[in-house]
Amino acid sequence: MSTKSERPLSPHLQIYKPMLTMTMSIVHRITGTMLFFATILLAWWLVSAAAGPHYFDFVEGLLTSIIGRLILLGCTWALIQHALGGLKHLLWDTGRGYDLDVIEKLAKGSLVLSVVLTVAVWAIAYGVR
Repeated sequence: MSTKSERPLSPHLQIYKPMLTMTMSIVHRITGTMLFFATILLAWWLVSAAAGPHYFDFVEGLLTSIIGRLILLGCTWALIQHALGGLKHLLWDTGRGYDLDVIEKLAKGSLVLSVVLTVAVWAIAYGVR
């Protein structure tokens, strides 16, 4: 006689309430995917530079438009956020930082620091002092 449990085999989003640490883990995966597309964008820009001045001006015009700059801003944030997430995982690989309060501080810190560093990079790029 088999007794089946009515519970789900594995916890899922309907069981857990969203937490910052869980959200930042998902964001780390999303930023990794964003960086894949950012790399394609970078390759397109480099190919346009090799293709000649007319095509380069076309691509440069797209990338410096309002929408292009918003995309590049998102790419900058994704790169910084993903790098900070990677540093957190590097810390964890050493066996440190597993206390719940430290994990929460790392999640908050990476989110805040990624925004601050993105603003700083863009301020430096556009000569804001």
